Amino acid sequence: MKLATLKSGSRDGELVIVSNDLRRYTPAGSIAATMQMALDDWARLAPELAALSEKLELGMVEGEHFSESDVRSPLPRAYQWADGSAYVNHVELVRKARNAVLSDSFWTDPLMYQGGSDSFLDPHAPIPLASEDWGVDFEAEVAVIVDDVPMGVSVEAAGAHIKLIMLVNDVSLRGLIPAELGKGFGFFHAKPSSAFSPVAVTPEEFDTAWDGGKLNLPLLSHLNGALFGKPDAGVDMTFSFNDLIAHAAKTRPLCAGAIIGSGTVSNKLDGGPGKPVSEGGAGYSCIAEVRMIETIEDGAPTTPFMKFGDTVRIEMMDADGNSIFGAIDQELVSAE
Repeated sequence: MKLATLKSGSRDGELVIVSNDLRRYTPAGSIAATMQMALDDWARLAPELAALSEKLELGMVEGEHFSESDVRSPLPRAYQWADGSAYVNHVELVRKARNAVLSDSFWTDPLMYQGGSDSFLDPHAPIPLASEDWGVDFEAEVAVIVDDVPMGVSVEAAGAHIKLIMLVNDVSLRGLIPAELGKGFGFFHAKPSSAFSPVAVTPEEFDTAWDGGKLNLPLLSHLNGALFGKPDAGVDMTFSFNDLIAHAAKTRPLCAGAIIGSGTVSNKLDGGPGKPVSEGGAGYSCIAEVRMIETIEDGAPTTPFMKFGDTVRIEMMDADGNSIFGAIDQELVSAE
């Protein structure tokens, strides 16, 4: 089942069901007016939504033309947005860029930060920022939405709480990160609004690609129209989503509708930190990684961070080359 949030007069939008080929949709308002309402009562409402989805697929419901530009992020705002860093290869590279040490604990205890969840960007909306000198970077990730998760949930039980999967562009301002972390109190200015994929998908739609805690498919990132990265989201994922959920719920329950991110998808290559697509590697899901590789190999980075007018597109395809979630397709623009 694929769900989306159509733009409407309400800031929380209108819940719709989208066909598997992303061509048609039908309103779900008779079951739940918004995505959050569906998640709040998921056990009761999910079967009704699934039945309507099946009718749409069978042509029993005609549906209307679906356009990715007509939707908001599946949750336009959320009670919780906690982004992990499940790919330690990425953590190692970006910390090297800041001359920070990677301790052994990074391999056993996930990193996680609490992001701003009150103003997500639409998947095809611009990224508005006041300065391109802040080191603007995209970060292509996978994210899950959970139902109510009890405090102290075990890793083994955490997976049952995953109800929807989607993609995310977790925008990072690399130039602001060192000073913020130097204060010892985490990110704030360095993490502006994120954007999520046009549709969110239930785990059962993936068959073998979803193993219960990881999504085993390449995540494609295009920067200014050129393929920048195609790492497999299931490879080199040190911590599964089950691990991340249990980590997030260690000292608090998670409310239905909480979003947990994977962190930047990152693959190694032959034991090394990876190579660009042009050199036979899987490429990268953010600019910071390739800049670190350039620093290691050449002594200094040459790939610039994003400038006004630059575009990023993040997408994931199934085995037949069909888009699963639709695409996050954004342009960096001046907020002024």
